[in-house]
Amino acid sequence: MKNNLMALCSTVLGMVVAATGLRAQTTLKDAFQADFRIGVAINQKQFDDEDQRGDPIIKAQFNALSPENILKWESVHPEPGRYDFAGPDRYVEFGEKNHMLIVGHTLVWHNQTPKWVFQNANGNPTTRAVLLERMRDHIHTVVGRYRGRIKIWDVVNEALQDDGKLRKSPWEQIIGDDYIEKAFQYAHEADPDAILRYNDYSLENKPKQNGAIALIKKLQTEGIPVTAIGLQDHVQMDWPTREQEDAAISAFAGLGLKVMITELDVNVLGGRQTAEITEMAHQGGSNGYTNGLPPVVQQELANRYADLFRVFVKHHDDIALVTFWGVTDGDSWLNMRGRVNHPLLFDRAGQPKPAFDAVVRVAQEPSPAR
Repeated sequence: MKNNLMALCSTVLGMVVAATGLRAQTTLKDAFQADFRIGVAINQKQFDDEDQRGDPIIKAQFNALSPENILKWESVHPEPGRYDFAGPDRYVEFGEKNHMLIVGHTLVWHNQTPKWVFQNANGNPTTRAVLLERMRDHIHTVVGRYRGRIKIWDVVNEALQDDGKLRKSPWEQIIGDDYIEKAFQYAHEADPDAILRYNDYSLENKPKQNGAIALIKKLQTEGIPVTAIGLQDHVQMDWPTREQEDAAISAFAGLGLKVMITELDVNVLGGRQTAEITEMAHQGGSNGYTNGLPPVVQQELANRYADLFRVFVKHHDDIALVTFWGVTDGDSWLNMRGRVNHPLLFDRAGQPKPAFDAVVRVAQEPSPAR
């Protein structure tokens, strides 16, 4: 009788593992619990608990959450005077129910912000005073609603050009360079205890890195409460180098900021080195893996992720969070315009890839940094 019961339990466990697509092995969040949190960006179907493939992975593997789109201005504040908190409320409740650190993304960005924000009643650019009031109202309303619940906010997103100069966005053109200072001030007023991040891509490249360092130093000199830097790390197979990643983390940690890897994925298809969403929609590169990654490329991806995580572990005292931008390959934004990309640790069936095993093994390696 006892043997039959044990056999039945083993069968049931095997069915659960098969159904979820998860192996009975160390999870990402447990593997790196002594180093940093492991986060993931999720979509509406996932925080509504309707993704039978993705939700078990999220709950098993990660201990921090970012929202892909639901807290961007066009979603949460689509019209003047109208906020839609139905989706954001469910996102926050999902994180709390699963005991996860909750991130808010993003408050001030040049993309996915409705045109009305920058216009007057005639459709012409509005004034500095009006736009500042709209920014203040938006930040106070959104951050204030989740005060004490959303612990980290991307306050300003992608304000720099590749050359390190300020992007000529509507925010900059109408308000001026100090729109960044105002955004952080308003966010701090709305939740004085929240960690406030500046978030950008390609900060491993020296011109943009130098521009970001100058910006952060200026804010610090003026007493602006920026407390963390987000390195998006939408990376390529050959960029940034391990040395570039290491140097970038050191440079920002040297400013006294917590460093967070905010949107990690590896573009295996190549193309232009950018994470600017309007450019990514038209980028080139091969689309040669429509039937899956060949074993040799799977191993190259595994090696790439292992190298990145060795750098992260080296800096574990300075890195608080590493977030993957998507759960499975099928969820990734890098699949736009018919491209079949394979940038994450879980494949389209929800199965861990060799890259998953490579990352977990890094956590088990002896490291002089620990």
